[in-house]
Amino acid sequence: MIISEKKNFERKKFNNIRAKSTPFERKKVEMNVRLYVESFLKKGKTINHIGIYWPIKNEVDIRSLNNKFSLALPRCDKDKKLLFCSWDGTQLTKDSEGILSPDSSLNLSYNQISIIFAPCLAVDKNLTRLGYGGGYFDKLREDKNWRAIPCIGVLTSNCVSSNSLIKADWDIPLSGFITEKEILA
Repeated sequence: MIISEKKNFERKKFNNIRAKSTPFERKKVEMNVRLYVESFLKKGKTINHIGIYWPIKNEVDIRSLNNKFSLALPRCDKDKKLLFCSWDGTQLTKDSEGILSPDSSLNLSYNQISIIFAPCLAVDKNLTRLGYGGGYFDKLREDKNWRAIPCIGVLTSNCVSSNSLIKADWDIPLSGFITEKEILA
């Protein structure tokens, strides 16, 4: 079996597992994301924009960070390039993947983003992220400037794999992850 087939098997498995997560568990993850952001500030770090995601398919919804912080949402373009665009709570259209996102004219550079929170189907203890297979986050983080920004996976603990996930050559490990049970970042 080739890597893509193995990854597709993992995606199916963890998609089914994630579907069993409860709204209460997802709310606790959101609370831990807020705790992490507050600890980031307590360390004397400044926050320009926080890169988040528009939640789909039982992903943890962290859009409430918009109440206190400037946020950026990803926008996928036709060339499989991921842009982070400033988001004020309005002005969303569908990107090339059909996900709601701000207009590309609101594109931000790496030095305007302080933290990136990435949705995960699964993650392992080596910080290997399993996403949907588009490779957008890995392509963005190929650039050392984007890779220098903490990229934290967000998921429920039932999707933290006790076994190593299949890792392709282009997969770039996360900086950490947050569940309802732990903040590993």
